[in-house]
Amino acid sequence: MKKKKLRIALLQGGFSAEREISIKTGRKIYENLDKKKYQVFLFDPKIQLSQFIKAVNNKKIDLVFPALHGPLGEDGTIQGLLDIIGVPYVFSGVLASSLAMDKERTKKILQTEKILMPRAIAVGKDYRKKDLNKTKLPVVVKPICQGSSFGIFIVRSRKELNGAIKKAFKFGTELMIEEFVEGREITATALGNEKPQALPLIEIKPKTAEFFDFQSKYEPGASEEICPAPISRALTKKIQAAAIKIHKILGCRGVTRSDFIVKNNQPYFLEINTIPGMTETSLVPLAAVTAGLSFPKLLDRLIELALKK
Repeated sequence: MKKKKLRIALLQGGFSAEREISIKTGRKIYENLDKKKYQVFLFDPKIQLSQFIKAVNNKKIDLVFPALHGPLGEDGTIQGLLDIIGVPYVFSGVLASSLAMDKERTKKILQTEKILMPRAIAVGKDYRKKDLNKTKLPVVVKPICQGSSFGIFIVRSRKELNGAIKKAFKFGTELMIEEFVEGREITATALGNEKPQALPLIEIKPKTAEFFDFQSKYEPGASEEICPAPISRALTKKIQAAAIKIHKILGCRGVTRSDFIVKNNQPYFLEINTIPGMTETSLVPLAAVTAGLSFPKLLDRLIELALKK
């Protein structure tokens, strides 16, 4: 008897500033899902939300693969909807997603666990200039709830600071003013639910930008990604252990990617991504392939982990 295919709703697009990246991620996932195992239906929640919910209610969907980045996709919003309508889904749940998306609250939680991070303060639109008097330059200005490096600015002088803050507020209502730590950019992937495993680390070297910005992330050839990262075995284990610890503390599932800056042989945690990019230039697929896990097999594994939940 022929085995029935698992019916997957692949969500792409969405409502955030990362919509176009989500579409690229969704396209790449669609291309690599094994059509012998899965029947895949594409939905864009921005224009097809009612059709998607109808398909779920009519028992035409077995699992959801939310390839959505940024607010309303990666922050627990869509995950809450999926929990309400009662359909399993890939990646982290509501609480882990919402915490990981909020850089300030992530920091507050991890500070209690002695995770090394750059110093930072949070400001809202009602901030006063004197609130920033104690900040030491250079700093990184970034929206608290945004991804893909949207609205991030490295500020090296006082006269640039207010302008950077004004620009960053276009991407969110709360900002983080973070100590700028100059060093090597390393990213670490954790794969699993309660007992995640660490994949090979990647060192990122932007070719023209000062940091791993939007262009460096998504334009082919704009950065060099070295996997495994050419660092010592001891430092590799230290970063991998930190990534696994953060994944577990926040209660993440499936796969996460944690970003670090290494200075004086010490890794400073920056942020965690609960729905990492899956485009042709993305880092998680590279780490998986280096570990001997092809992209289609990685997707199989994420689906297995979602069904185990």
